[in-house]
Amino acid sequence: MDFLTLAKERKEELIQELKQIIQIESVLDEKSATPDAPFGKGPKQALHWLLSKASEEGFLVKNVDNYAGHIEMGDGEGLLGILCHVDVVPAGGNWTFPPFEGIIKDGKLYGRGAIDDKGPTMAAFLAMKIVKDAKIPLQKRVRLIVGTDEETGFRCVEHYFEKEEMPDIGFAPDADFPLINAEKGIALLQFSQIGDMSNSEQLQSFEAGERHNMVPDLAKAVVKNVASDFEAQFQQFFSNYEEEVSLTKDGEEYIIAVTGKSAHAMEPEKGINAAVELAKFLKSQLQAGASKEFVSFVADVFGNVYGEPLSLQYEDEMSGPTTLNAGVVSYDPEHGGRILVSMRYSVTYPFEEKITQAQRLTKYPFALDVVSNSKPHYIPEDDEFIQSLLKVYRHYTGDDSKPLSTGGGTYARTLKKGVAFGSLFPGESDVAHQADEYVVIDNLVKAAAIYAEAIVELAGKN
Repeated sequence: MDFLTLAKERKEELIQELKQIIQIESVLDEKSATPDAPFGKGPKQALHWLLSKASEEGFLVKNVDNYAGHIEMGDGEGLLGILCHVDVVPAGGNWTFPPFEGIIKDGKLYGRGAIDDKGPTMAAFLAMKIVKDAKIPLQKRVRLIVGTDEETGFRCVEHYFEKEEMPDIGFAPDADFPLINAEKGIALLQFSQIGDMSNSEQLQSFEAGERHNMVPDLAKAVVKNVASDFEAQFQQFFSNYEEEVSLTKDGEEYIIAVTGKSAHAMEPEKGINAAVELAKFLKSQLQAGASKEFVSFVADVFGNVYGEPLSLQYEDEMSGPTTLNAGVVSYDPEHGGRILVSMRYSVTYPFEEKITQAQRLTKYPFALDVVSNSKPHYIPEDDEFIQSLLKVYRHYTGDDSKPLSTGGGTYARTLKKGVAFGSLFPGESDVAHQADEYVVIDNLVKAAAIYAEAIVELAGKN
C-alpha cells in the first residue's frame, strides 16, 4: 500500500489538527495542579483534546487519571506501543512568531511543541487513522500512549504503567531517524552552597533558568558595593558579546540582565548559557565571600559542558560524551547558591564511582546531591525489532544510516523493548526547546507514512 500518497492526501488535516493542539499552552503548572489535573490545566486540556478527537474517529480511548491516556485499535494478545507526549517546555523569550498559535511560513509550522512532541504525536495519530481507514487487518493491538509530563520527569507514564499493560515492543516518535537505540542516562544533580552567608554580600540576587532540561536564555543579578568603574567594566566585558545585555542603576544597586541562547539540555554546547556568561563577568568584579565563591563556581565549572572541572567527563563509542547543563541557577544572601544540573551520561558510564569522586572534591564550597537518576537504555542493532524499523525507514528514504545515540530521554526508556523512531530526518536542524521551534510540514507528512507502514510491519497479519 502506498502510505506516502495516503498521507499526502491528508496533509491539510494534519496541519489543522497540529495547529489546534499547539494552541493549547500545555506547560507544567504545579501551582494550579489538583488531583484532577496533576500537572496543571494545560497538559490536562491537551490530553482531553486528543482523546476526544480519537473517540470521534472511532478509536477505543482511555484516560488514566489525567496523567496519561491511550488510543487503541486492533485485536490480539500482543501490544505495540507508540509513546508520545503533549506537554511542552515553557516558551521562553526571543520568539519571532507567537509560540502558541501555529504560524505557517515557507513550508514550516512554528510553535512550541511543533517538533517536541506535538508534531510527531499528530503524525503518529494520522498513521493510525490511515491504517484504520484502510481496514488493514492487525494481529496485535496498537496503542498510542499519550503522556502529559515527559518534560519534567515521566511521572505520567510511571503512573500509567502502574495501572495499564506494558507493550511488548514500542517506539517513541520523539527524536531522530533512522532510529535511536542508545539513550544516555539522565541524572538531575543539585549543587548547594555551604558555609557562612551574609546580608552584606555584594551579590544580592542571581536568577537564571526555568527548567533544568533547557539552557537558560536569560540571567539577572542585583549587585551593590562595586568598584566606581563598574559600568565601564561591564561595557568592555560585553563589547563583543552577540546577545543582548542591559545594566541599570537603582539607588546603590546595579541590576544586570544577560541574554543567552536556549537549547535542549541533551546538547548544551549548542546554546549559550546566560547564567555562565553573567557569572564570568561578575567573577571579575566581586571581591570576596559567598558572592565570589558562587559566581566563580558557576563560571569555572559550568563553562565546560563536559564535566571536566568536576572530573565527571567520560564518553564511549556507542553514545558519545557525557554533558552537564546548569539549567536553573539561583543565589540569595540568606541561603547562598543553588544550581540544578541536567547530566546526560554515556551508556557505559561508571555513575556511582564518578559521582562519589565529584562529591569528595574540596576545591568548591558546594554539596552535590543526586535528585533523580534514569539509567541508560540500549538495544543492540542486530535485534529483529530494530531491523524491522530500519527496513521501513529505508524503504521511504533509501538511507542506509546506522542507528543513533542521544542525550535526550524519550519514553522508549520506559519500555522493556523500545526505541526512539523519528521524526527528525538526517540533516534537519533540531530546534526542540529553542525559540521559534518549528516542524517542516512535508517531512512530518513523510513521517506519518513511515509510522503507518511501521504499524503494519510490526502489528499486521503476515
